[in-house]
Amino acid sequence: MAKKKSSAEKRHRQSEIRRMQNKATKSAVRTSVKKFMALAQRKDMPETGMAESEAALKEMVRKLDTAARKGIIKRNTAARKKSRMQRFFNSLKAAQ
Repeated sequence: MAKKKSSAEKRHRQSEIRRMQNKATKSAVRTSVKKFMALAQRKDMPETGMAESEAALKEMVRKLDTAARKGIIKRNTAARKKSRMQRFFNSLKAAQ
């Protein structure tokens, strides 16, 4: 007789896949934040450095928006992080 698979086993497999996908997305968000901060806090910030950090900021915002849309992080958390990073970037821009 064939062995039947239970719905609990299927649910467990699905949740495991989702957990790994969510973990990867969160990791990508954290990595993009670190990359932006590293570029923005460099001491030698010519115009090319400012352009690089602006590109990193846009990438970070895109990843935060994606994570918020998928429900991996909360909408307000994404908005708060974006706001703080944008304010930090604007203060660096004004200092130059």
